[in-house]
Amino acid sequence: MTDPHAAALKHAAPDEERADASTGSSALWPGDSGRLREDSRRALLELIQGPYLSSSNRGRLWVALLADADEIRSRLHELFLELVIDRNDEIAFVRPVDAGERPVPLAVRSRALTFMDTLMLLVLRQRLLAARGERRVFVDRSDVFEQLAPYRVARDEADFERRMNASWTKLMNKLGLIHRAGGDDRVEISPALRLIFDDDRVQSLRREYERVLERGGEAALDLDAAADADDRELTP
Repeated sequence: MTDPHAAALKHAAPDEERADASTGSSALWPGDSGRLREDSRRALLELIQGPYLSSSNRGRLWVALLADADEIRSRLHELFLELVIDRNDEIAFVRPVDAGERPVPLAVRSRALTFMDTLMLLVLRQRLLAARGERRVFVDRSDVFEQLAPYRVARDEADFERRMNASWTKLMNKLGLIHRAGGDDRVEISPALRLIFDDDRVQSLRREYERVLERGGEAALDLDAAADADDRELTP
């Protein structure tokens, strides 16, 4: 596999431009004191805005990230954030640093997930894990909705369908964890989903939802209430 860092420097001059690759000495506007190149700055911003940076949809920024990873990691540390790079799936994201007993401020905005959101993410994550080794994983919306049917509890069918559609749209348009793949009903699952939910969190959520199934119609769950989770904190 071609090393992205080497590819980014392939046509650089031996001395001047190779030095510039790590520090980005060119200012972008009068008085600019930044040291990163423009693409590396954009990669840094993409990471902070979240939920992740992927080579599949931000190829140029991915190359810049790998070329300037040390500089970008240093800037993130100044914001109490840790850089995580998965080179196999070519995905990167940030999470709060683990500072032990030292309290640290939260530098990224979290997005609360509803009960239905988390259910749908669990179904999609399971599909990803079942297809381990496959480069791309696809799923039909109807298949996902069918797996969610047992959780309808006391809700009427039309209301439950509306909530499933709302979560499907949210995962596609706001979180970018599923992408259209040739039609309205078929999507590709982002491999980032493997990283967003760690195994401990998944097991905790599953136990809770199994209790929901056991209570059946007696469980008057508010599917609009935020689950005790969010997409920016559920990282490994």
